[in-house]
Amino acid sequence: MNASRLLIVSLAFAAAAPAWAAEPVAIDFNRQIRPLLSDNCFACHGPDEKTRKAKLRLDTKDGLFAKTDDGKVIVPGLAGQSELFARVSSADADTVMPPPKFGKKLTPDQIKLLKTWIDQGANWSAHWAFGPLPRDVVVPAVSTPGAIVRNPIDAFVLARLAKEGLKAAPEASKETLIRRVSLDLIGLPPTPEEVAAFVKDASPNAYEKVVDRLLASPHYGERLAMSWLDGARYADSNGYQADYERYMWPWRDWVIRAYNENKPFDQFTIEQLAGDMLPNATPDQKLATGFNRNHRINTEGGIIAEEWRIETVIDRVETTSAVWLGLTAGCARCHDHKYDPLSQKEFYQLFAFFNNVPESGVGAEAPVNHPPLLRTPRPGDEQKLKDMEATVAKAADEVKAQEAKLSDLVAAWAKDAAGEKPAIMWATVKPTKAVSAGNAKLTTRPDQSVFASGPNPATDEYTVTFTANLKTVTAVRVEALPDDKLPAKGPGRYPSGNVVLTDVKVQVDGVDAKLASASADFSQDNYPVSAAIDPDPATGWAIHPRVGEPHDAVFSLATPAKSDKPMTVTVTLAFHSQFPQHAFGRFRLAVTDADNPHSRGGPPAPVLAALNVPADKRTPQQTKALNDYVRANHAKELTRADSALAAAKKIRDDFEKSLPTAMVMAEMPTPRDAYLLVRGQYDKKGEKVSAGLPAMLPPMPKDAPQNRLGFARWLTRPEHPLTARVAVNRFWEKFFGTGLVKTGENFGLQGDAPSHPELLDWLAAEFAYKGWDMKAIQKTIVLSATYRQASAVTPALIERDPENRLHARGPRFRLPAELVRDNALAVAGLLVDKVGGPSVRPYQPQGVWDETNFYGNLRNYKPDTGDGLYRRSMYTIWKRTAAPPTMLLFDSPSREVCTVKRGRTNTPLQALALLNEVTFVEAARALGEQAMAAGDTPDARLTYAFRRATSRAPTVDELKVLRAGFDRRLAAFRKTPDAAKKLLAVGTHKSDAKLDAAELAAYTMAASVILNLDETVTKE
Repeated sequence: MNASRLLIVSLAFAAAAPAWAAEPVAIDFNRQIRPLLSDNCFACHGPDEKTRKAKLRLDTKDGLFAKTDDGKVIVPGLAGQSELFARVSSADADTVMPPPKFGKKLTPDQIKLLKTWIDQGANWSAHWAFGPLPRDVVVPAVSTPGAIVRNPIDAFVLARLAKEGLKAAPEASKETLIRRVSLDLIGLPPTPEEVAAFVKDASPNAYEKVVDRLLASPHYGERLAMSWLDGARYADSNGYQADYERYMWPWRDWVIRAYNENKPFDQFTIEQLAGDMLPNATPDQKLATGFNRNHRINTEGGIIAEEWRIETVIDRVETTSAVWLGLTAGCARCHDHKYDPLSQKEFYQLFAFFNNVPESGVGAEAPVNHPPLLRTPRPGDEQKLKDMEATVAKAADEVKAQEAKLSDLVAAWAKDAAGEKPAIMWATVKPTKAVSAGNAKLTTRPDQSVFASGPNPATDEYTVTFTANLKTVTAVRVEALPDDKLPAKGPGRYPSGNVVLTDVKVQVDGVDAKLASASADFSQDNYPVSAAIDPDPATGWAIHPRVGEPHDAVFSLATPAKSDKPMTVTVTLAFHSQFPQHAFGRFRLAVTDADNPHSRGGPPAPVLAALNVPADKRTPQQTKALNDYVRANHAKELTRADSALAAAKKIRDDFEKSLPTAMVMAEMPTPRDAYLLVRGQYDKKGEKVSAGLPAMLPPMPKDAPQNRLGFARWLTRPEHPLTARVAVNRFWEKFFGTGLVKTGENFGLQGDAPSHPELLDWLAAEFAYKGWDMKAIQKTIVLSATYRQASAVTPALIERDPENRLHARGPRFRLPAELVRDNALAVAGLLVDKVGGPSVRPYQPQGVWDETNFYGNLRNYKPDTGDGLYRRSMYTIWKRTAAPPTMLLFDSPSREVCTVKRGRTNTPLQALALLNEVTFVEAARALGEQAMAAGDTPDARLTYAFRRATSRAPTVDELKVLRAGFDRRLAAFRKTPDAAKKLLAVGTHKSDAKLDAAELAAYTMAASVILNLDETVTKE
């Protein structure tokens, strides 16, 4: 929180304020007094009970008007009898407030302001942002002669202008209007044809038709999504040191679709915060929850999983609060908020809403998404899946037809089965103890299998003890079992489902038993089961790609263990490979006394035993044993049908596995316990808390569930004080450069007061109480006369209202980072306007990622070829530790954390990028080629290029400058043809070989000048 800036804001309406904010007759508490107290007093006399001095609280009405040992804090109407005034105006260093040691001191004007306020009666009102949203806001009457009122927005703005003695600017030209609204609604400039058609259209609703066309464009969703990605901290990598790649673009596509479909903002909110919890949630609703899985994930070795899981949950609280509430909730992580009435306990009550996702705080060192996951079919994939399902169904029908013949096959086989030898018999054991060296939770299930949950460290060892009720033990069998609760169904805990068993040790009655040999039903290439008992602790047995199915490994003892009493056996399974987190998720142990434990032939003894029982006397279990054995070994047609069905299912399953995934939210069956964390430390648990809301905001309805879904629905109640106000303020900021509340990131007590509070409430009420229609509220804004004003200014107006907070003129500011590049590509005819899909790799500086990603998978950046070079900038692959450099130059955030408001700077590096970066050089060359094809004379060609970039024709003087520069460069390129060839060789876009190189180079330079114009990279 920038105290100096807020101090300036707090005085904006005081005696030293600019003329446009002249002091009203009565001092306004919210606008003038509260900011002053907040900046100077609340750190010691505010919401934080632990650091509050003298038991004095000045952030509440009761505190301000309380009686202390020294007298009343404030006596309305009598500043001379008010202890607050006495303290701030004292000349005694031991008495004056704030104490000099804090480095703060009220100015004479501030002290005078406080005195006047108290003498006027010390009016007090609740913070403007925390009061319920009114349903009806009175629209002021407009009496200004000649003023244009197209909708209530203009009435509010004109009323304020009249109060300040100002008038609105006339409407901008048609060329300016269509370019402005096109860039605002779809992020792309209008084509010359669209400009000409609008200029020619004399109908009263010509402009509205343009607005409707733009709102219906598929690029509308892209434009809206750009700023949403900042708040959602969207990126294509995990962040932190390794910064491995991840794949969240399906969620980005969901955002674009949601905007294009005009999904109501309440539904847009609920689905992103709790779509997975909606009744009968659709895949699309689950995908929406990727919003709160866009956080960073730490993949560094040696980290503590729980610490980073806690960081993830805290990030969700801070992000959700910033995006929907406009509050700096993170300030209450370690202590009560110093300024806003948000306690540390309330912060962790919010934390409890987001604490129940079944996730680990540790990421995998690989380009992979981390559970919970959702498969996300691409366009066309649904039909492919339907075709595959049809093939599976057909194969299943054939299996049923062959199964009808099975009883006859069993009877035929039984006649010749007397000579068969039984298979090895294994005795499944029940663990008496199972522990993990890495603190995983090992739970024994009724089938005697062991399931691992909880922490999943990089390496681990499982030690299992059991009693063997055999007189001889010749081998131990380890079954690796799949489970729906495991990643990829297991049997391993790694996201791929794989496991690497690096070592097996066996003890019998406390004595080490040497292992002689090993066998398995399947081993991954280069990972044989014998590696689990070799001397190298790093090698091991793995089973990829056959994950999600059962496997077993047999380990024979060099010397059989024998005893007349039950033996105590301890088996240690080690997982110490170079691949972290590759431990068993579910497994089971068994022992045998067979002389040939590795043998896998012959029918099992239960099958042979069943043969000795007449068919009509067999138990259901015996019948099943016979049927299963014959089916697997002596029914060729049925086996063939089974194989065909398995193959069809594998093709379908493999295709489903190949589909893109997105990380999504999911809720655990039993919520985790949540605690107030002392000083915000993950391992310093204080008071246990349950999910709840800050007392400063309305309570949740009594019948609402105390979970994420209940929270999301509470956020979108129309009367909620913050949600609609924050949302419409951001829309306003997009169109005008600054929100009605300048500090759109902070609606709390340290934030800015709205320049037009009644207009803010009217817009919010229109939005919230009329269906949360995002397109409708934006259409209302851009149809207003306020938005349609010309942006020309006078020195006097600049001096009086430099930030255009009063809106006496139209908006004028530089394009956002993405639009700077998109605009150049569109003007040049290079832009590939495909919507959605995976991220792409346009031109970037050589080695751009190498220094920041030594261990990651995103090194050695290579640009795409073809369309990937010219997609919209929002699709550029986004690496958190090295975000796209040019976009950073133009003030995009790194997206390591939530950012709801971008800064806006002007630096020499921006000009250098526009002049020299490959994309802009290529765009200039392509625009030069267009110009050469568009006219027969240099003036005609330069006019075309200028009109293409700015939507208007150049003035006579502008054309003279362009022509002089073109002639000078053409002469230079004629003299140095190699320089022309070098310029034309930049990038991969190929120029027309028939064009004169020197001439094209000269037009390229002229186009570069045009693309670098302030007017080109600005909305105006």
